[in-house]
Amino acid sequence: MPKRSTQLPTDVNIAIHIRHRYKALYMCASHVIIGDGIAGSSAAETIREADPDADVTVITEEGEALYNRILIKEFAKGKLPEAPISIHDPEWYDEREIDLQLNTVVTGVDTDAHELYTHDGETYSYDKLLLATGGTPTQLPVENSDADGIHHFWTFQDARRIKENAERADTGVVVGAGLLGIDLAAICGAQGIDAHYLMRGQAWWRYALSEDGAEIIHDALREIGVTPVFDSGVDYFETDSEGHVTATVDPNGDRFDCEFVGIAIGLNFNTEVVQDTPIDCDNGIVVDEYMRTNVEDVYAAGDITQFHDVILGERAQNGAWGSAKEQGSIAGQNMAADEPAEAFEWVSSYSITHFDFPFLSFGHPTLGDDSVERRYGDDEWRRIALKDGRVIGGVLIGNLAPQSALKKLAREQVDVSGNKSRLLEPTVDPDAFGERPPAE
Repeated sequence: MPKRSTQLPTDVNIAIHIRHRYKALYMCASHVIIGDGIAGSSAAETIREADPDADVTVITEEGEALYNRILIKEFAKGKLPEAPISIHDPEWYDEREIDLQLNTVVTGVDTDAHELYTHDGETYSYDKLLLATGGTPTQLPVENSDADGIHHFWTFQDARRIKENAERADTGVVVGAGLLGIDLAAICGAQGIDAHYLMRGQAWWRYALSEDGAEIIHDALREIGVTPVFDSGVDYFETDSEGHVTATVDPNGDRFDCEFVGIAIGLNFNTEVVQDTPIDCDNGIVVDEYMRTNVEDVYAAGDITQFHDVILGERAQNGAWGSAKEQGSIAGQNMAADEPAEAFEWVSSYSITHFDFPFLSFGHPTLGDDSVERRYGDDEWRRIALKDGRVIGGVLIGNLAPQSALKKLAREQVDVSGNKSRLLEPTVDPDAFGERPPAE
């Protein structure tokens, strides 16, 4: 049976439970998905479309169905109400006969028995299992890092708490010079918080941007009331008698008043549920290009995966929304098939919309063995990352028009080593590579 419960099912799920028991008599495939982010939800939808008779269960620790993680920053900025952020409601799952289990923690997996166990004593059996458990924000290992007013930004509940605190705060600090950190900085700017953005080194996202390109971002931050502080970090936080943060002290001894702190220094991937299994983990769950783990009938998708990137030619990790959605779809197709049907081949992209100019990164802009870059004006800049003479990623600021051509070059693994300067032309023609490079 796909599921046996220690208690009677609730009224809202009783029809689905009856259907599951009826289908088990006919040996219908049972698919269990842990995680209802975009990867898990995309997999569930794909499985249902591929196999109308399959038994599909989605288990999530969260108390609400799939929502748009991209839009929660706009909610926290005070720019959007809650309503547009939700993507699926419980009825969406009911209509597709997908058993959605909210507020449910998986406590263990037995890959030999093809079973998993939850905090409330239930056992789920599976034919195919998908792990789409994502991660948990990394905590700063410093004094008072758990004080009131210190926030990590990952879930809709996080966004609600951030919005509530930010609306009351006058001063703030942001820690983490990456794509999530700049969302927190933008929230401070939108909520009128006088904030300091503490960064290691001399540039925001220093592994993807040079100081020349990052200066465009620095100037934009200053315009919204957020001051970049370089060669900085956090030594400890000060709190008041009620345990609320009042100041951040950096390793240089500089003190920054703050009633609001946002921290985005990375994710700890939620692999605890499989720690007693033979599933291969290495700062995430290792999968091949078909989203298969090393254990038969177990797949993984989304942020948690260390996947084989067929474009990069090595193992990679990618937390972009589009990448997670595509991985979920690929995993769902392969779970529903008798043998692997589709490989994951994707050039991801991530946009920032906080400023007057557009910003887009694609592929793996922090990797590679070579790069080319050019600044075209006050708010236009481009950098392309290369590996073995091929495009693997990049960052575009101000002019996003070349993105399609650059992604095509990456997907097709075109050797551009003899024509690198063409990558910086205002218009990039992917078919021009192979011709003689233009005169300098």
